[in-house]
Amino acid sequence: MSIFFHEQLYRSNAVMTKLKNYPVTICGAGALGANIAENLARSGFDKLTVIDRDRIEERNLSTQPYYRSDVGAFKAKILANNLYRAIGTKVDAKTKELTPANTIQLLQDSQLIVDVFDNSVARQAVKDYAEQLSIPCLHAGLSADYAEVIWNDVYRVPSEVNDDVCDYPLTRNLVILTVAVACEAIVSFIAIAEQRNFTITQKDLTVQSLFL
Repeated sequence: MSIFFHEQLYRSNAVMTKLKNYPVTICGAGALGANIAENLARSGFDKLTVIDRDRIEERNLSTQPYYRSDVGAFKAKILANNLYRAIGTKVDAKTKELTPANTIQLLQDSQLIVDVFDNSVARQAVKDYAEQLSIPCLHAGLSADYAEVIWNDVYRVPSEVNDDVCDYPLTRNLVILTVAVACEAIVSFIAIAEQRNFTITQKDLTVQSLFL
Protein backbone atom coordinates (compact mmCIF):
# COMPACT_ATOMS: atom_id res chain seq x y z
CA MET A 1 0.00 0.00 0.00
CA SER A 2 1.27 3.46 -0.91
CA ILE A 3 2.36 5.89 1.81
CA PHE A 4 -0.05 8.35 0.20
CA PHE A 5 -3.00 5.92 0.03
CA HIS A 6 -5.54 8.19 1.72
CA GLU A 7 -4.40 11.29 -0.13
CA GLN A 8 -4.62 9.43 -3.43
CA LEU A 9 -8.20 8.35 -2.74
CA TYR A 10 -9.13 11.99 -2.21
CA ARG A 11 -7.07 13.69 -4.93
CA SER A 12 -7.20 11.06 -7.75
CA ASN A 13 -4.28 9.33 -9.47
CA ALA A 14 -3.97 12.08 -12.07
CA VAL A 15 -3.57 14.84 -9.49
CA MET A 16 -1.15 12.78 -7.40
CA THR A 17 1.05 12.30 -10.46
CA LYS A 18 1.08 16.06 -11.00
CA LEU A 19 2.05 16.72 -7.39
CA LYS A 20 4.81 14.11 -7.44
CA ASN A 21 6.47 15.59 -10.50
CA TYR A 22 6.00 19.30 -9.80
CA PRO A 23 9.17 21.09 -8.57
CA VAL A 24 8.48 23.42 -5.64
CA THR A 25 11.03 25.68 -3.97
CA ILE A 26 10.31 26.77 -0.40
CA CYS A 27 12.15 29.90 0.68
CA GLY A 28 12.48 29.61 4.43
CA ALA A 29 12.52 26.68 6.86
CA GLY A 30 11.05 28.34 9.93
CA ALA A 31 7.57 28.06 11.42
CA LEU A 32 5.78 28.24 8.08
CA GLY A 33 8.44 26.91 5.71
CA ALA A 34 9.43 23.79 7.63
CA ASN A 35 5.81 22.79 8.24
CA ILE A 36 4.82 23.52 4.65
CA ALA A 37 7.70 21.37 3.40
CA GLU A 38 6.67 18.52 5.68
CA ASN A 39 3.02 18.84 4.73
CA LEU A 40 3.76 18.87 1.00
CA ALA A 41 6.10 15.90 1.29
CA ARG A 42 3.52 13.90 3.23
CA SER A 43 0.92 14.87 0.60
CA GLY A 44 2.92 13.28 -2.24
CA PHE A 45 5.27 16.02 -3.47
CA ASP A 46 8.61 14.53 -4.45
CA LYS A 47 10.59 17.43 -5.91
CA LEU A 48 11.12 19.87 -3.07
CA THR A 49 13.90 22.40 -2.56
CA VAL A 50 14.28 24.31 0.73
CA ILE A 51 16.43 27.43 1.08
CA ASP A 52 17.36 28.71 4.54
CA ARG A 53 20.61 29.93 6.07
CA ASP A 54 19.49 29.75 9.71
CA ARG A 55 20.35 27.25 12.42
CA ILE A 56 17.85 25.75 14.85
CA GLU A 57 17.38 27.48 18.19
CA GLU A 58 15.57 26.21 21.26
CA ARG A 59 12.80 28.78 20.84
CA ASN A 60 11.98 27.25 17.44
CA LEU A 61 10.93 23.89 18.87
CA SER A 62 7.34 24.80 19.74
CA THR A 63 6.35 25.87 16.23
CA GLN A 64 8.80 24.03 13.99
CA PRO A 65 9.24 20.26 13.38
CA TYR A 66 12.68 19.93 14.95
CA TYR A 67 14.05 18.21 18.06
CA ARG A 68 16.19 19.30 21.01
CA SER A 69 19.07 17.28 19.60
CA ASP A 70 18.88 19.40 16.41
CA VAL A 71 19.64 22.71 18.13
CA GLY A 72 22.60 24.38 16.45
CA ALA A 73 22.24 22.52 13.14
CA PHE A 74 21.08 24.01 9.84
CA LYS A 75 17.30 24.00 9.54
CA ALA A 76 17.24 23.03 5.88
CA LYS A 77 19.63 20.09 6.38
CA ILE A 78 17.75 18.70 9.37
CA LEU A 79 14.43 19.08 7.58
CA ALA A 80 15.77 17.18 4.57
CA ASN A 81 17.16 14.41 6.80
CA ASN A 82 13.91 14.07 8.75
CA LEU A 83 11.71 13.83 5.67
CA TYR A 84 13.96 11.27 4.04
CA ARG A 85 13.93 9.13 7.18
CA ALA A 86 10.16 9.50 7.57
CA ILE A 87 8.88 8.86 4.05
CA GLY A 88 11.86 8.66 1.70
CA THR A 89 11.40 12.10 0.15
CA LYS A 90 14.70 13.60 -1.00
CA VAL A 91 14.67 17.35 -0.31
CA ASP A 92 17.33 19.56 -1.90
CA ALA A 93 18.54 21.59 1.10
CA LYS A 94 20.37 24.85 0.38
CA THR A 95 21.91 26.46 3.45
CA LYS A 96 22.57 29.83 1.88
CA GLU A 97 21.21 33.33 2.36
CA LEU A 98 19.08 34.37 -0.61
CA THR A 99 19.94 37.87 -1.82
CA PRO A 100 19.17 39.90 -4.96
CA ALA A 101 22.62 38.83 -6.22
CA ASN A 102 22.07 35.08 -6.07
CA THR A 103 18.38 34.57 -6.82
CA ILE A 104 19.17 33.12 -10.25
CA GLN A 105 21.60 30.62 -8.74
CA LEU A 106 19.21 29.49 -5.99
CA LEU A 107 15.86 29.68 -7.80
CA GLN A 108 16.74 28.78 -11.39
CA ASP A 109 15.12 25.32 -11.33
CA SER A 110 11.92 26.44 -9.63
CA GLN A 111 8.55 25.81 -11.24
CA LEU A 112 6.67 27.18 -8.24
CA ILE A 113 8.12 29.27 -5.40
CA VAL A 114 6.77 29.52 -1.87
CA ASP A 115 8.07 32.59 -0.03
CA VAL A 116 7.96 32.38 3.75
CA PHE A 117 11.07 34.40 4.53
CA ASP A 118 11.12 36.60 7.63
CA ASN A 119 12.75 39.68 6.11
CA SER A 120 11.66 42.18 3.48
CA VAL A 121 14.90 42.17 1.45
CA ALA A 122 14.69 38.45 0.70
CA ARG A 123 10.94 38.63 0.10
CA GLN A 124 11.44 41.46 -2.39
CA ALA A 125 14.18 39.52 -4.18
CA VAL A 126 11.90 36.48 -4.52
CA LYS A 127 8.96 38.58 -5.68
CA ASP A 128 11.06 40.38 -8.32
CA TYR A 129 12.61 37.17 -9.63
CA ALA A 130 9.24 35.41 -9.91
CA GLU A 131 7.72 38.43 -11.62
CA GLN A 132 10.54 38.81 -14.13
CA LEU A 133 10.46 35.15 -15.14
CA SER A 134 6.67 34.68 -14.81
CA ILE A 135 7.09 31.92 -12.24
CA PRO A 136 4.09 31.32 -9.96
CA CYS A 137 4.96 32.39 -6.43
CA LEU A 138 2.92 32.13 -3.24
CA HIS A 139 3.75 34.34 -0.25
CA ALA A 140 2.69 33.47 3.29
CA GLY A 141 3.25 35.52 6.43
CA LEU A 142 2.19 35.73 10.06
CA SER A 143 1.54 38.28 12.77
CA ALA A 144 0.23 37.80 16.30
CA ASP A 145 -3.34 36.84 15.39
CA TYR A 146 -3.40 37.16 11.61
CA ALA A 147 -1.91 35.50 8.55
CA GLU A 148 -2.00 35.98 4.80
CA VAL A 149 -1.52 33.62 1.87
CA ILE A 150 -1.17 35.70 -1.29
CA TRP A 151 -0.02 35.04 -4.86
CA ASN A 152 2.68 37.18 -6.40
CA ASP A 153 0.53 39.26 -8.75
CA VAL A 154 -1.18 41.08 -5.89
CA TYR A 155 1.41 40.67 -3.12
CA ARG A 156 3.07 43.69 -1.54
CA VAL A 157 6.26 43.22 0.45
CA PRO A 158 5.74 44.39 4.05
CA SER A 159 7.76 47.18 5.65
CA GLU A 160 11.22 46.31 6.89
CA VAL A 161 10.34 47.81 10.29
CA ASN A 162 9.65 44.36 11.75
CA ASP A 163 12.61 42.61 10.13
CA ASP A 164 14.81 40.55 12.45
CA VAL A 165 12.44 40.90 15.40
CA CYS A 166 12.92 37.75 17.49
CA ASP A 167 10.52 38.41 20.35
CA TYR A 168 7.02 38.25 18.92
CA PRO A 169 3.81 36.48 19.98
CA LEU A 170 3.00 33.38 17.93
CA THR A 171 0.93 30.28 18.55
CA ARG A 172 1.35 26.90 16.95
CA ASN A 173 -2.36 26.82 16.10
CA LEU A 174 -2.08 29.85 13.83
CA VAL A 175 1.03 28.38 12.21
CA ILE A 176 -0.61 25.04 11.45
CA LEU A 177 -3.83 26.65 10.21
CA THR A 178 -1.86 28.89 7.85
CA VAL A 179 0.21 25.94 6.66
CA ALA A 180 -2.94 23.99 5.78
CA VAL A 181 -4.37 26.92 3.83
CA ALA A 182 -1.11 27.55 1.98
CA CYS A 183 -0.68 23.89 1.05
CA GLU A 184 -4.24 23.62 -0.23
CA ALA A 185 -3.69 26.77 -2.30
CA ILE A 186 -0.59 25.15 -3.80
CA VAL A 187 -2.39 21.90 -4.58
CA SER A 188 -5.33 23.75 -6.14
CA PHE A 189 -2.99 25.74 -8.35
CA ILE A 190 -1.19 22.65 -9.61
CA ALA A 191 -4.37 20.61 -10.05
CA ILE A 192 -6.66 23.18 -11.69
CA ALA A 193 -4.52 26.32 -12.23
CA GLU A 194 -6.49 28.25 -9.61
CA GLN A 195 -4.80 31.07 -7.68
CA ARG A 196 -6.74 32.02 -4.54
CA ASN A 197 -5.62 34.44 -1.84
CA PHE A 198 -6.60 34.06 1.80
CA THR A 199 -6.55 35.73 5.19
CA ILE A 200 -6.56 33.73 8.43
CA THR A 201 -7.49 35.00 11.88
CA GLN A 202 -7.04 32.86 14.96
CA LYS A 203 -9.38 34.34 17.58
CA ASP A 204 -12.47 33.68 15.48
CA LEU A 205 -10.96 30.71 13.57
CA THR A 206 -11.80 32.30 10.24
CA VAL A 207 -10.32 31.59 6.83
CA GLN A 208 -11.52 34.03 4.19
CA SER A 209 -10.84 34.47 0.51
CA LEU A 210 -9.01 37.73 -0.12
CA PHE A 211 -9.95 39.70 -3.23
CA LEU A 212 -7.50 42.38 -4.26
